[in-house]
Amino acid sequence: MHPPGGKAEKKVHYSGRHLRFCTVGHWEYVERTRAASAVVVAALTPAGEVVFVEQYRPPVGANVLELPAGLVGDGPEGSAEDPVEAARRELLEETGFTAAHWEFATKGPISPGLSTESIHLLVAGELKRANDGGGVHGEEEITVHLVRLEQAHPWLEERRAGGLLVDPKVYAGLFFLLARQGGPAAAVS
Repeated sequence: MHPPGGKAEKKVHYSGRHLRFCTVGHWEYVERTRAASAVVVAALTPAGEVVFVEQYRPPVGANVLELPAGLVGDGPEGSAEDPVEAARRELLEETGFTAAHWEFATKGPISPGLSTESIHLLVAGELKRANDGGGVHGEEEITVHLVRLEQAHPWLEERRAGGLLVDPKVYAGLFFLLARQGGPAAAVS
């Protein structure tokens, strides 16, 4: 499908340190100025625990349960950073875990009506604890939660019912983890 009425010209209305606000025709959206994609990591410990992170997110004014994630190109390599290297870096920074096994799950737009940003969702296995995690450079308020895979959904629903926000990408990560464990998602993967 193509834009109605032919191709409209992109206009940049504001460019900040991290975001650029644009329109194409009547459509308003944002672009990242330093990175075009992000990584999300669905990680499972050898004990069968999913690694979740919880952190305060100013745009929604609340704590959010998420999978470890971050920008590709936010590390020392800059825009040349490989998504797997970005995932390794983010997993270690946020959770204190390293992973010996990495598998690409999917890539796609994160919010195609609002942003040009895309995500790479990776599955990480054979985890080892390297440090306590908790974030770096102003992210030091990240809480790491380890929850058995088979208990993840009820645990998340309990937190959500208690008022905590849950990032929907968590459920995509659980789908891929279950598929790799031969669980219910395996039949449709």
